Amino acid sequence: MMQNGTHEEVILVNERDEAIGTMEKQEAHRKGLLHRAFSIFLFDAEGRLLLQQRAAEKYHSASLWTNTCCSHPRPGEELALAAARRLHEEMGQTAVLEPRFTFTYRAEVGNGLIEHELDHVFFGRATSDPVPDPAEVRAWRYVDMDELRLEMETYPERFTTWLRICLPLVSEQLFTERA
Repeated sequence: MMQNGTHEEVILVNERDEAIGTMEKQEAHRKGLLHRAFSIFLFDAEGRLLLQQRAAEKYHSASLWTNTCCSHPRPGEELALAAARRLHEEMGQTAVLEPRFTFTYRAEVGNGLIEHELDHVFFGRATSDPVPDPAEVRAWRYVDMDELRLEMETYPERFTTWLRICLPLVSEQLFTERA
């Protein structure tokens, strides 16, 4: 994928999220190297999660359902600004994003690629319907969290690996928030 005429790079990190270098995104995914990422979860006023279905043309996890938005900050880009930028680019939305937690995962995602990410999770409130970039997003929907958990248990193959890993952590945060 090109970014401003150059190959898109990710920030390689150690387990303490300290930057140790950069690498072209596809190469980092082929080698399974740990890199910085973010995931955004937007909820509507009724507490439903905004999901997106990844475009069929995505180089991995194509057509799978996932959280509202996820990506990587660019080298030198502040994490919260990167999250806001991608939310607008991908979903055509703006929202106040609150950092909630981080987690690390490593998973094969098809096409010989490995996602190995230290993922920063942001929550926000959706105040309007998305206007997604069709090159990024095939479809979108709001879903009740209990319905989503049931659907993921019944049809896990319809969802991205990182959403299946992260959703229990998101649910824990929401439960703590309501307690």
